[in-house]
This record gives sequence, structure tokens and C-alpha cells, in this order.
Amino acid sequence: MRFSILAAAALTPLASAHYFFDKLIIDGVETRSNEFVRSNTRPAKYNPTKWENVRDDMTPDVNDFRCNKGAFTFAGQTGTAEVKAGSKLAVKLAVGATMQHPGPALVYMSKAPATAKAYEGNGEWFKIFEESVCNASGDFTNDAWCTWDKDTIEFTIPKDTPDGEYLIRPEHIGVHGAHVGQAEFYYTCVQVKVTGGGNGTPGPTVKFPGAYKKDDPSFNFSIYGGVKDYPMPGPAVWTGGHGVGSTDPAPGESEPVPSATSTLAPTPVESEPVFAAPSDVATTEAASPAAAPGSGSGSGGDYEEVCTRTRRRRQRGRKARRAFRESLRKL
Repeated sequence: MRFSILAAAALTPLASAHYFFDKLIIDGVETRSNEFVRSNTRPAKYNPTKWENVRDDMTPDVNDFRCNKGAFTFAGQTGTAEVKAGSKLAVKLAVGATMQHPGPALVYMSKAPATAKAYEGNGEWFKIFEESVCNASGDFTNDAWCTWDKDTIEFTIPKDTPDGEYLIRPEHIGVHGAHVGQAEFYYTCVQVKVTGGGNGTPGPTVKFPGAYKKDDPSFNFSIYGGVKDYPMPGPAVWTGGHGVGSTDPAPGESEPVPSATSTLAPTPVESEPVFAAPSDVATTEAASPAAAPGSGSGSGGDYEEVCTRTRRRRQRGRKARRAFRESLRKL
């Protein structure tokens, strides 16, 4: 016990700069370290993954970028948490660390073909959460970022998520060195079984590795020189339904079909100016009753009828103006 306390104390200052996730929180209830979160085989578990100044042979271009180095070797001994679609989850950093690198947080999910324990994460991943800057008036090198000095990433399982077992991949990206190509990735995989879900179609999807490229603007970004828009990496966030932002009908549903009787509105005709006539001079006839809704045939007859009525009104207007001018001459 004494050794464990001393070891944790020794790790704490390092983890404040570099860190790793080890706990899942389900609706506010914190679980044990690595109970549902896969561990990894890195000599220093808090080491980031980078394209430059590589540590432990880990870059975003290797298969282990899915869940971290050697994480699949822990899959069998890691539990699978049962969570309800729509529930609030969080992942927590180990040894009392907080995120003290500026940068965004993202959360992905990937459905296992069978069980999460047997899944390496080589399938399709969809994003369910992201956050970047929350305090635009803050210091862009630290507390302007939503994650600054927090020890958790909080997110919600979309209610439309289909039932089944999944890997959840929370990730924090330190961008303090991104301007020189040294973005730092901190991530893991959580094993869950979603229940009470829907029939949504998560998407768009990506694969790891492959979702991120070394020359992406997200990883060649400078936090220096004031607040600016950060280009979030990866696909758009899926919050439910059939594809992100999609208004397409679900399979088996039909789109609204325009009525067969609908017609194009006639082009507005600019009317001639009408001078006010004495009250004893008739200028118009009673307007023709409008056609009943849906009574149009869809042919050109409706348009011709409108044009004919317009010509007649203009003729009556000209006659009225002539009569008005004639009455003025007689005064």
C-alpha cells in the first residue's frame, strides 16, 4: 500500500502534463480503475501519441492508435458496462491528473460485431461528442479551452444508438505544439453494452488509423496570437437519426410527394398606375371567385385564365381613366 501511494504521488506531477484515462462514470457513479477501461502496455502509461518525437513506436498511423498500445491484450480481463441509450457518461483521468494542455476533446463509438471483449476496433467509428473553446475571452493557451484543468470528459450516448456492444474511444488532443507538427493524443477504449436504444443509423464513419492525417489543419494549428477558430478533426458529430444532419427518410419511409394538382404560380404582372376616379365613376367589377383549392388540372388553362382576367382589369382601368379625364375637362 505504501508503495502504491508513493508511486501515485510520483506520477501526479507528470500526469498533470501527460495523462491517461482509467475510470468510467455512469450517471454520476464512478467505477473502479480499469474496470471497464482498457489498460495499455506502454512503459509510461501517460505518454502521448505523436507524429514527431515519437515515444514507444506509437504514431496515429499504427493500428494501436485505436485504443492505445497493447490495449487489446487487456480486453478479455476488462468488464463490459451496461449503459442505457441516452445516459450520461464520463471518463476520468488517473492519479488525480487534470488536462493542462490546451486542445479539444472528442468521443467516438464503434459497434462490435459480437462482444466488446473480442473486438479490436478495426471497424467503423462515429463521433458522438466534441468540444473545443468555451471561453473566448480567456487565454487561448490555456483556460479558453473547455477541457482546461478538468479531470473528466463528459458525454451522452445518443438515444437512437442501436442496442449492442461497443467500444467508446474518448480522446483529448493537446495542441500546444501543433504549430510545429507535435500535436499530442491521449485516448483509450471503454467497453460497453448499450440497451434501450433506437434504430438510428450512426454516421458519418471513419476508421482508426486513417481518420487523421499528419498534414490536417487540426494538427498544424497555432494557439499563439489570440483566439481563433479551431478546425475540429474527424467527422461531424452524430446525435441520432439516420446520419448526421440528414433529413432523408429512414428506409421504408417515403418522402412527401408534391400534389398532382399543384400548379406553378403565374409570373406577377406589373400593373399600370391607376388614378383615383370620382365616386360616381365605376372602375372595377366584382372580382371573380377564386378556384377551390386543389381544383386545378395542372395544365396551362389556369395560367391563361389569370392572364385573361388581368387583361380585362387593365382594359377597365383604361376606360375609367379616360372617363375621369373627360369629366375633368367638363369642369
